[in-house]
Amino acid sequence: MIKVWDGFIRGFHWLLVIGIAVLYVSGDEGWLDLHFVTGYLLLALMVARVIWGVVGSDTAKLSALCHHPRAIFRALKSKAPHVGHNPAGSLMVLFFFVVIFVQLISGLLTSDDILMDGPLVQYVSYDWVELAGNIHKTNIDILLLGIVIHILAIAIYRLKGVKLLRTLLTGKMTASEHSPKLRNGMWGYIIFAALAATLIVFWGLEPLGAIL
Repeated sequence: MIKVWDGFIRGFHWLLVIGIAVLYVSGDEGWLDLHFVTGYLLLALMVARVIWGVVGSDTAKLSALCHHPRAIFRALKSKAPHVGHNPAGSLMVLFFFVVIFVQLISGLLTSDDILMDGPLVQYVSYDWVELAGNIHKTNIDILLLGIVIHILAIAIYRLKGVKLLRTLLTGKMTASEHSPKLRNGMWGYIIFAALAATLIVFWGLEPLGAIL
């Protein structure tokens, strides 16, 4: 067994799952204060992940997500374990990065025209706000479709004998390769906490106060 995922990457995944679930439910139920605060926290988490993709562990690096298309097709056929994300998994990660950032940024530019505006609404024209609102409503369906595909892929790999979920829980996997260089995941959490505190102070104090 070798360790392939640091503590921040493992925590990031599960915090992301919780955050998206809360955003979906709060948006659907009209709990706007919770929706906004969760959005700010999730934005901080995503930016922290990008930063960790530059300064963090080898398997967390953004460069580790870039593969030739042929490698992606080979990964879909292979049963061999891959240290970190395999090429097909890397493509899924990049997809989620783009779709989640689109969802979060469009939310910052969205207004319900009644109770609350995103913090960036004041800086753009109504046409941009309307466009952002349409993107925000449509993009969530793309994100949900991606989540379904992601879950199905995990199930298919499990049938192949590749236990992706266990690896993400423990950070360890069975492989003949050398362990990648991992950094202390606590630094990733510190980056996340600093970004989250900044966004809450600048944008989230009012909705947070309404929740508390």
